[in-house]
Amino acid sequence: MTDAESALNALYGSDTFGIKTMEKFLSKSAFKKMMLTVQKGGKLDISIADEVAQAMKVWALSKGATHYTHWFQPLTDATAEKHDSFVEPDGKGGMICEFTGKNLIQAEPDASSFPSGGIRATFEARGYTAWDPTSPAFIKRTEHTVTLCIPTAFCSYTGEALDKKTPLLRSMAAVAHQTTRVLNCFGIEPSYVVSNLGAEQEYFLIDRDLYLKRMDLIETGRTLFGCLPPKHQQMEDHYFGSIKERVLEFMMSVDRALWALGVPAKTRHNEAAPGQFEICPLFEPCNVAVDHNVMIMDILQRQALKYNLVCLLHEKPYASVNGSGKHNNWSLSTPELGSLFSPGKTPHSNLLFLTFLSAVIMGVDKHADLLRASIAKAGNDHRLGAAEAPPAIISIFLGDQLTDIIEQIKAGGAKSSASKTTMELGVDVLPELPKDTTDRNRTSPFAFTGNKFEFRAVGSSQTCAWPMAVLNTIMAEALDIVATRLEPAAGTPEFKDAVRELIRELITRHDRVVFNGNGYSDEWVQEAERRGLPHIKSTPEALDVLARPDTIALMEKYGVLNRSELLARREIQIENFEKLIDIEAKTCLNMLRTIYLPAVARQMSEICGTVSAIIAAGVPAGLKAARARAGVVGSLYDELVPRVDALEDAINCGEPMAMRAAMEDARLTVDALEAVVAADLWPVPTYAQMLNIHSK
Repeated sequence: MTDAESALNALYGSDTFGIKTMEKFLSKSAFKKMMLTVQKGGKLDISIADEVAQAMKVWALSKGATHYTHWFQPLTDATAEKHDSFVEPDGKGGMICEFTGKNLIQAEPDASSFPSGGIRATFEARGYTAWDPTSPAFIKRTEHTVTLCIPTAFCSYTGEALDKKTPLLRSMAAVAHQTTRVLNCFGIEPSYVVSNLGAEQEYFLIDRDLYLKRMDLIETGRTLFGCLPPKHQQMEDHYFGSIKERVLEFMMSVDRALWALGVPAKTRHNEAAPGQFEICPLFEPCNVAVDHNVMIMDILQRQALKYNLVCLLHEKPYASVNGSGKHNNWSLSTPELGSLFSPGKTPHSNLLFLTFLSAVIMGVDKHADLLRASIAKAGNDHRLGAAEAPPAIISIFLGDQLTDIIEQIKAGGAKSSASKTTMELGVDVLPELPKDTTDRNRTSPFAFTGNKFEFRAVGSSQTCAWPMAVLNTIMAEALDIVATRLEPAAGTPEFKDAVRELIRELITRHDRVVFNGNGYSDEWVQEAERRGLPHIKSTPEALDVLARPDTIALMEKYGVLNRSELLARREIQIENFEKLIDIEAKTCLNMLRTIYLPAVARQMSEICGTVSAIIAAGVPAGLKAARARAGVVGSLYDELVPRVDALEDAINCGEPMAMRAAMEDARLTVDALEAVVAADLWPVPTYAQMLNIHSK
């Protein structure tokens, strides 16, 4: 190993109490028991809690930590933490550092101020955080502080889940159990089953000085006004382009911070829009990947400030250019088999693969509306179906090879698979390239990509926890149906025939959800309607499915959420949507009254002064042009005032969709004014300024 490799190896995971660190600090017995929990999901042996806590304390103190916190993900769009110091008085005027198994396993934060959707009243404050030993503790650093963060779940005093991690962990257990049942039918005894996730994260960067001049970005995370510049992303020269030095240094600082935390950050690149970028980690177990993605978002935002930048995670910070998503690459795997979605060389005869493929097709078709609800958010409403984003219609892309196979199955049986070929590029010095059996489809919300599925519709500011919990749950149901059908035939000569018949039945019944074409086309919208696929455009409409009896029954059957927990999440999401639209509308109104109207008034005053000066000078030349310009600006000025009043009326009415419509109307007028008001009088940075990241 070279010195450079040794340095990177020493850095990787150095701020994480992971397997390598635990092996060093724990006894062999305690380490073995921890591995049963971490790798196989076994129940934590409480007898080792004190030893683990002591080891974690010694390690954290060696890193400079003074405090610890139970780090959790409440039903907000943020993480939460309450810091306690290791310091305890020794009764002799001095101190000792204490951290016990009890401190590690459970803490009691005040739950009254977190959203609960009616599960808890404000006066009923008690809640608990519970250590998730399968996600490693880590060190959080600022310039002058070091804190030990312990990933935890969060529940109420009466046991209901008040966080996003608990249902994810439950869903992982549910899908692992049902996957094991199916594998057992095939005579396979997996040591354990893991649902995996690799979450690609898109984001924008903006110069901090420009950001601070945009009240809308500060208050809402997106621009409520702004014209597209003449050059934006239409030249397609930003995607995968050379990364500017300032941005590259920022990215390197992010990578190093993430590597120290054991986050497997792998890929970085320019995205489609100017000022837009992406970071991609490798696969991990779902709950660890979710924790790591939340850490990625936090580090992106904190590191950006060090380079006088601000990281924007909103799904649509700029209108009419590429939005930001979070592509959730998901699979099921076992140590023995790897990904259960790996087709092999002859997928048409790979019954195990086809069984799991047909289960996915069934699950997505049956619960397309629930998957849509899992990504419902005000910001995502602006993104879905827009530039570079999948539509709000949930469908599956399988590609030519698998689509051909399922057509063969429907017709009576699959006999062949398209094999890989090579591409000859016509240049002798270039090697022949192996060609995949299928192309990719960036317009698909749920695409098969070789040995996994990519759920592309998740929004960039969302945690992946809820979409993955929903996906695992619908897959648990699908595999439950499969196992129940196959178990009576398992181990018999008729088993393979039973499998083939089930695959054919599921594909024939549910293949309406398979679509390989252009998801942006009007024809697909019409075709989806003919197929009976839901097209749910707005968050309030999407969330209705959470209150449906079949959804409640699904979540309760697989132990993911009970009725009150599920309805609470719907209530919280609706309330968050309404609050966000209210904030946007009031920010919009404030900007109109205090920024844009005064700027237009100054422009009118200046033009009218020019007209008066021309008349006073008795020079006819230029008078017609000045009056015409005054007419253009004045007409828009007259148009804007009633639109401001209409927005105020909508706010007073309190109807979110009416507020959205009124904001859009006001935006149209302001954006038209931006094109005619003098640049030196325009009061805020423009898209042309904000979309370009300049060198230091």
